[in-house]
Amino acid sequence: MEISRQVSKIQTPPITEVKSWLTGRTFPAEKPLIDLCQAVPSYSPPAELIDHLKNELDNPLTFKYSPDEGLPEVRDEVCNWYQRHYGSSPVREQICLTIGASQAFWLAFSTRCQPGDEVIVQLPAYFDHPMGLQALGIKIVYAPFDPATAGQPDLKTIERLITAKTKAILLVTPSNPTGAVISPPQIDSFFELAQAHNISLVLDETYNAFIGETPHQLFSRPDWAETFIQIASFGKTFAITGLRCGALIAADKFIQQALKVQDSMVVCQPRPTQLALEFGCRHLDKWVATNTTTMRQRHDRFKTDFLFANTSFELAASGSFFAWIKHPWDKLTGREAAKRLLTEANLICLPGETFGAGLEPYLRLSFGNIESSQIPQAIARLQQL
Repeated sequence: MEISRQVSKIQTPPITEVKSWLTGRTFPAEKPLIDLCQAVPSYSPPAELIDHLKNELDNPLTFKYSPDEGLPEVRDEVCNWYQRHYGSSPVREQICLTIGASQAFWLAFSTRCQPGDEVIVQLPAYFDHPMGLQALGIKIVYAPFDPATAGQPDLKTIERLITAKTKAILLVTPSNPTGAVISPPQIDSFFELAQAHNISLVLDETYNAFIGETPHQLFSRPDWAETFIQIASFGKTFAITGLRCGALIAADKFIQQALKVQDSMVVCQPRPTQLALEFGCRHLDKWVATNTTTMRQRHDRFKTDFLFANTSFELAASGSFFAWIKHPWDKLTGREAAKRLLTEANLICLPGETFGAGLEPYLRLSFGNIESSQIPQAIARLQQL
């Protein structure tokens, strides 16, 4: 059977690829597998959220469709969450609840662009973004990775990449894979650049709850919706990644157009996910804040121990859930280096080139899904190589 040429050129999902390397392998008790591959919280959602969902399963409405954009009371609670965490908020009509941030991404770009349009993407790029843009037939224009700035986007570099075909600038903050955070003044500058060129600024803010401070002030601008589109996720925030809990936030007229795609794609975010989101936004601020502190401490311990160990690996950037490291083997690609870590250190991570061409010297480590006590062991294994 013939496959679409656009789809056949897309890389295999990196996590699926790396996890496939485990097939047929066993790991001894004295040296178990350390999984630094996927960014999943190591902790479960709180018992009160789980109990809340259990109780809701007795309600027949839990198994019914909701409006395409989500239950109004849930979107109102999301607005309240934004008001507390950003100091300003979209309104209900500017929110469409989605099946994870990935679906919000597809809604955003299938609504904003058509095949042949250009989107500027900063390297290293979260791999799902180029994969989705390729599937949609959208031309990706990459802003190069600069090791000197740990991959932070450069305003002048991106401005030079804008053409008559550019429809959007796509940035991720905190970055996946580097963990680096784009500061509010930088975000303001990119907003103004996009506004001046009549294009969109799209921010994927999947890890916004783990910054520990207000991510930016864009929602306080009266004209934010004419330029800004946010890709949001609450899966990591409330440790409900399996429920696939995301949102698209944009101008209400944009959301109305996106609902055409939403209805033909999934109809609506599942009600159990919406009920979990509503509960989380209403009751779990303190719980999330505690986990934010835990993740910061985990990152700080990793960074301190890594630098103290003086391994042959180089820490290029880190933050949030991630460390972006340069491996020491000049003749190995990222895939070959990652396979060597699996074979010799019983450790899995993601190859750099899955985040963009030319990034073969790098690896992404995710310490979100391991306990802090495992960090010294992981670094010791790197040290041994």
